[in-house]
Amino acid sequence: MDLNYSSEDRAFRDTCRAWMEANVPRHDLKTLDERKQWHRKLYEAGYVGMLWPKAYGGWGATAMQQAIVQDEMARIGAPPTINGLGIGFIGPTIIVHGTDWQKERYLKKMLTAEEIWCQLYSEPNAGSDLAGLKTRAEDAGDHFVVNGQKIWTSSGPIADWGILLCRTDSKVAKHKGISCVLLNMRQPGVEVRPLKQITGHSLFSEVFMTNARAEKRDLIGDLGQGWAIAQTTLGYERGGNSLGRVTRYAISFQQLVKAAKELRRNGRPLIQDSAVRAKLGKLYAELEVQRYAGLRVLSALSKGEGVSSASSITKLSYTEFEKRFYETALEILGPHGHGMSATADYEEIDTSSGEPGTWATAFLWSRAGTIYSGSSEIQKNIIGERVLGLPKEVRADRVKA
Repeated sequence: MDLNYSSEDRAFRDTCRAWMEANVPRHDLKTLDERKQWHRKLYEAGYVGMLWPKAYGGWGATAMQQAIVQDEMARIGAPPTINGLGIGFIGPTIIVHGTDWQKERYLKKMLTAEEIWCQLYSEPNAGSDLAGLKTRAEDAGDHFVVNGQKIWTSSGPIADWGILLCRTDSKVAKHKGISCVLLNMRQPGVEVRPLKQITGHSLFSEVFMTNARAEKRDLIGDLGQGWAIAQTTLGYERGGNSLGRVTRYAISFQQLVKAAKELRRNGRPLIQDSAVRAKLGKLYAELEVQRYAGLRVLSALSKGEGVSSASSITKLSYTEFEKRFYETALEILGPHGHGMSATADYEEIDTSSGEPGTWATAFLWSRAGTIYSGSSEIQKNIIGERVLGLPKEVRADRVKA
């Protein structure tokens, strides 16, 4: 692949950077309405739903242009969009599997953040083993009656709609008895309870459905097709936003180097310690690996190739790197990491996005990445089976000592 930007891409970056510098809010967005207004402003400028087809309200941009926008937003510390799950994963799933009515009804309001979406997949006893879910949707004529519990639901407290995996047939194999429906979160049968996380914030929630109603017209695909549809959603979730994420890591790395120059231990700046320099060098090398891995994803998207199961490689790589990155940062900073910001703008953690605040908070948050969208162990299974073509199991009597 050609790693140089085209003249058109450079011009697009200049335009995007100028717009961000002129329009990014200079104050914290504390209310839901303020965050929606910022999202709508980004959309109207052409920076939300960039890869969506124009027929559905998107902008039909290139993967490179979307990467540039993500990169520039990360560089300037712009507030994130508020409907990330809807824009990034749920909307594309509806575009692929939804009916014309569903596309007309939901997609535009998703893009403009008029309706906020969440993902109702995991359950207390069905996280990594998602196919073991128990939430039921029973046929009641023109609608389904839904009963069950979901957990780790991002944006649950502010969501208007959710994409729900539920069991519609308990007599067949567990993967085959799952269906996918769209659920109105603003109805009496749906209760959302925020969950306190190790960081002290409540980005997740648990959702209880008691005789909740899901319309038949909101069934995505056919009955029993939910498992295949879920793979579409998770594929988008595991493979996107690679370069923007690397830029955020790079900004944090610069902050770490700056801190190592300013902080002193035994009368000398930390940066003069050979062990500290070795750790910083290793982090920089790994950061560059992530950068080129992101470029590989971008190259595939630019060629029109789907994210497919290879997105698990991206997800496994960056989440495990993020964990190592913040572990190493705390090893270098010691107790100073509890009060120093891990970002260039020194803002506190944004409770709507999970962006790092202090180094200690970022360290705690990094644990989530190796669990959400399928744990690292699940990603390794997917890579082995679907990317490398390895057998699912090896019989003990065929293994030689």
